[in-house]
Amino acid sequence: MSDSPTIRRATPADVPALARMLARAFYDDPIASWAWRPDRLRERAFERFQLVRLQQLLRDEEVWTTAELDCAALWAPPRRWRISWGDTAQFTRSFAHPRLLARMPLVAYGWHKLEQEHPPQPPHWYLAVLGTDPASQGRGLGSAVLAPVLERCDADGVGAYLESSKERNIDFYARHGFRVTDVLRLPRGPRAWGMWREPRA
Repeated sequence: MSDSPTIRRATPADVPALARMLARAFYDDPIASWAWRPDRLRERAFERFQLVRLQQLLRDEEVWTTAELDCAALWAPPRRWRISWGDTAQFTRSFAHPRLLARMPLVAYGWHKLEQEHPPQPPHWYLAVLGTDPASQGRGLGSAVLAPVLERCDADGVGAYLESSKERNIDFYARHGFRVTDVLRLPRGPRAWGMWREPRA
């Protein structure tokens, strides 16, 4: 039997490697494919996006990763999941190519719609991103990096929320207690599944 993966909080020094890993993990993601076209520009653009998102969420020290930096869960604590206008403006660097810049208004509108559908109450943890390097999938790393915050949710009696961009991932999240509460449609784009988790006794 293989050893359980070593899980720890990410640090600022981990950000570049984690951003590259998440860009690989989300290369074929439906929402990433919708936001960053054409395909040849996506990985680098998404890496820039994740650099910003990681730096933002590291403020609360709830980004969990493996010792090898091949999987990560990016969480926002209760009441801190809304993205400020300043944070949103930082994402523009991931569209710094003429072919991508033209899509930015549509993508910004779609992200705004997702945030509008995000349940404001009760206070909850928000799983903003969960990604595993394609070469490391199937080893239970996703479950491992989810565990610290889900255990805290259960201990504190607090719920959790996420949007799944792939229908095939719904069963994975269901095994961790999440259930689909809404199906969201991005403008001229794919669906996303809003999922809520009640704390376990």
